[in-house]
Amino acid sequence: MLKIRLRRMGSRHRPFYRVVVADSRKVPTAAAIDEIGVYNPIETPILVRIDTAKVEHWVARGAQVSPTVLQLLAVNGATAAPAAVTPAAATPAAAPAAEPVAEAGA
Repeated sequence: MLKIRLRRMGSRHRPFYRVVVADSRKVPTAAAIDEIGVYNPIETPILVRIDTAKVEHWVARGAQVSPTVLQLLAVNGATAAPAAVTPAAATPAAAPAAEPVAEAGA
């Protein structure tokens, strides 16, 4: 299964992240299939650059987007993530309203 996730780069106390498409069954440091963006939290202002066309391309081919990358897509300026990009776990299911429980003794 393909995942769009962050890969940590940089030195200690100086993180730098690449947004990559990688096989989820392999270790995070394994070779990535495609590099689609960067995220640098140290820089002022914070650098977030993600190619949304590539994200849509990989999602159409079955890649799943990690929750952190979804947040970065929102920061990147994507007005609304397409329905195909939003994972099912990120959208809350409508829970039925809980019925009041009668107390035992009343």
